Amino acid sequence: MPCVRLDRAQPKTAQEILPTMPLPIVIADDSLLARKVLTRALPPDWDVEISYATNGREALDHYRAGRASVMFLDLTMPDMTGYQVLDALQHEDLNTFVIVVSADVQPMAQQRVRALGAIAFLPKPVTPEALRPVLKEYGLHG
Repeated sequence: MPCVRLDRAQPKTAQEILPTMPLPIVIADDSLLARKVLTRALPPDWDVEISYATNGREALDHYRAGRASVMFLDLTMPDMTGYQVLDALQHEDLNTFVIVVSADVQPMAQQRVRALGAIAFLPKPVTPEALRPVLKEYGLHG
């Protein structure tokens, strides 16, 4: 029987053992400019694979295809609003972190998206300084 040598060094973390894969995220906004601004606000060292959606239906399609561990969601979009997306995700067990990014900063809108499962509400235009603490709080980025 071969002898197995046990390494008594510090245990390795999952990140040290497993190959890292980019985190799939979706940026859902009907405005090309808003999608660009949000993309620029992401941490430059965040290993992500970005999919873009111009309406709520496309956002849900990305989610259902496994491309939305994190979803940045505008509320006012054609075809299907951000509220409708949140409602659909809630009925599908909301297996994603949703961060709402909207110009509608009324307290009622913020309360409503939280009740529908969003982890955060960021006003447009989103900045790296506003985004960083949210990502850190939920362990999405150091």
